[in-house]
Amino acid sequence: MSKTKIQIRFSDIDVMGHVNNAIYLNYFEQARMEFFSQFIPKDWDWYKNGLLLAKNEIEYFFPIALNDEIYIETKCIKIGNKSFDLEYNLFKGDKLCCKGKSVLVCFDYTIKQTINIPTEWLEHLNTLKIA
Repeated sequence: MSKTKIQIRFSDIDVMGHVNNAIYLNYFEQARMEFFSQFIPKDWDWYKNGLLLAKNEIEYFFPIALNDEIYIETKCIKIGNKSFDLEYNLFKGDKLCCKGKSVLVCFDYTIKQTINIPTEWLEHLNTLKIA
């Protein structure tokens, strides 16, 4: 599991005074990259061993405002042969404000085909996986 502090930008706020619903996907992406930084080297060849985002789900519980301090806990909840699922829990303090999930499929952009999860990732994903 990883924990990512999120900075809310003024441009994230909609006319109702809270974070726009579409912005949460950006927050999840930021948390996902922080999660990956735990085990994927900076010089990783993303064209040969890349990812496709196949699915996103979001459940909103409480609105987030501009000056709120928020963070996201990211964890792997499912591992297949070619794909894995990440779960995101967005908190303001100890209050769960939003929950999300992504399905990520491993993909080789050079041959335009799905691939098995790289072996370099499997050990870390299994270690970081929470059932």
